[in-house]
Amino acid sequence: MAAPPREPLVIRSLEFMGGMATAAGWRPQGGLPEIAFAGRSNVGKSSLLNRLVHRKKIARVSNTPGRTREINFFKVNDQFVLVDLPGYGYARVSKERHAEWRPLIESYLRDSRDLRGIVQLLDVRHDPTPDDRRMLEFLGDVGVPTIVVLTKTDKLTPTQRANRISALAAELDLDPEQLIAFSAVTGDGRNDLAEAIESLLSQPPWQESR
Repeated sequence: MAAPPREPLVIRSLEFMGGMATAAGWRPQGGLPEIAFAGRSNVGKSSLLNRLVHRKKIARVSNTPGRTREINFFKVNDQFVLVDLPGYGYARVSKERHAEWRPLIESYLRDSRDLRGIVQLLDVRHDPTPDDRRMLEFLGDVGVPTIVVLTKTDKLTPTQRANRISALAAELDLDPEQLIAFSAVTGDGRNDLAEAIESLLSQPPWQESR
């Protein structure tokens, strides 16, 4: 009888380390590689993180999208750090609040010496928003390795899903195989994302290759 396939990124321990509220504020001492997660406020980031690590409530979130104002750090297996960036683009958040978040996120992405890459989330059902496009352009300008994940795929039929993946790949000028289709409800795409994260973690800090 064949052995079951290896599950990538087995989570043995998970520890909330704290939140970074300002660009010059507290953050964990360096040393462990970091993987960051970004996306607009209603893209399903918290659900994705919970499914990825097989926990019910890893992400520290409010019931109202847009309320999470800090960059939250979680130590995984004492081996790397999962970084949950504030969701962007929620319409009811004031311009002043958006103005606070942008330098926080951008300074982290530019300055973190332990960052290995970022997982950028997009809702498979919708075209990228202006905020999504600004984020993708910023990531391209900075040069940080980026995994693009399409969330909420369970809300579409298989045919609709395939068509949306092709359309988004064309719009983003990517090969469809560069996009990971993910459902936090069914778990589809979890292992594909976990393998991509393992690959990033095996690389040196991206700034060293610049």
